[in-house]
This record gives sequence, C-alpha cells and structure tokens, in this order.
Amino acid sequence: MQITIDGKQESLYGNPPEVGDQLPKFKLESDKHEWVKTADIIGRITVLTTVPDINTPTCNIETKRFNQEADRYPDARFITVSNNTVDQQRNWCAAEGVANLQLLSDEELSLGYAMKVYLPNDGELARTIFIIDQTGKIVYREIVADLSDEPDYAKALAALNKIAQRRVDD
Repeated sequence: MQITIDGKQESLYGNPPEVGDQLPKFKLESDKHEWVKTADIIGRITVLTTVPDINTPTCNIETKRFNQEADRYPDARFITVSNNTVDQQRNWCAAEGVANLQLLSDEELSLGYAMKVYLPNDGELARTIFIIDQTGKIVYREIVADLSDEPDYAKALAALNKIAQRRVDD
C-alpha cells in the first residue's frame, strides 16, 4: 500500500489489516517500561492510532484531539503509538498535559511490522486509526493518504459511536 509524504509516493511495509480482520500480535512499551501486548488490548473497545513522530505539529494536534475525546467515551480505551522512545513520549505527555490516553512506544517496530503500517524508507509509522471491538476484531480503519494530513476525526468518532456508549453529559 502507498501513501504520500511531501507529495512523494512511499510504500508501507505491506497491506495493513482490513475491517473484519483480527488484530495481529505485537508488543509495545509503556511509560513504565512494561510491555503491552495484543492480548492486553483485547477485551475493551480500543481506538488505536499510529503517528510518525509525537514531536511534530500534526501528530501533536491529533494526539491532543484524541486525548480530549477520550473523556467522552468511558467504555473505550484510546492508545496512540509512535516509534519515539519512551522518554520522548513521557516528556511530550508532561509538556502537553496529555493524560486521558495511553501513549505507547513501538521503537522496536513490532506493531509497525505486524500491522504493516511501517514506512521503511522513512523509518516511521504511517498515520492511521484502527478501532478494535472487545473481541479484537477491527471495525474501522483509516490509513491517512498523506502523512502530513490529519485523519478524519468525524468519521472515526462516528464509527466509535456505533459500538461505544458516550457519556450523557457531553
């Protein structure tokens, strides 16, 4: 699969999983240097986003937006993944006040390769959104066509609304 970066075509490592597929096996590192595996994610509705570099403007905007949305969906977990180091992610979260979502490191590219969202020529993850139901099945997928663009928040949240209950007070 291909996306563009600054107008140039770039290929992903392969074809990411489709809606209806099961979440593949991978492991990510938490801010406490603990491993979070696929099995740890299954069992709860999860919005899983990948971003190329948490310290860039578009990734910053996107991650803060999903951090704000997380409060409205008590039945869902929000996870953002980048291949930044755990320390870079921890520092970013502290500086930006992000606490409602979990930022996980894929420095080893386990998720990048398993979900085929790694950009080998660029050394980063593509910008994606996957919504996973409680059984681990992918129910929504967006692979952002140009790495510098933000995802379609409205479409992703509409998909989330179909499977998660929102708080009445929003």
